[in-house]
Amino acid sequence: MTKRPRGTEAAPVRLRLRVKPNARRNAFEGTLDGRILVSIKAPPTDGRANAELIAFLAKAFGTAKSNVSIVSGAGSRDKRVEIHAPRRSPQIVDPGLEN
Repeated sequence: MTKRPRGTEAAPVRLRLRVKPNARRNAFEGTLDGRILVSIKAPPTDGRANAELIAFLAKAFGTAKSNVSIVSGAGSRDKRVEIHAPRRSPQIVDPGLEN
């Protein structure tokens, strides 16, 4: 991650996700128990689903892949992610935001 001048970086967007690998398409599917449901085409092997999730979220939020990180749950369907410097926010995201 590149360093930014102090005071210029906004707080990251933190999301709680439930990821469904091996789906037909990459998409936000709604919410369940306070988590955003995300379908990902890639299989959950060798980190492929996580890599595709990062690329999908980066595109959805209009930011670089390097600004998206999986904070916890890399080996689980339930994940917490942080997105730095988002340029937009998809409509489905609001219910899954963490405080």
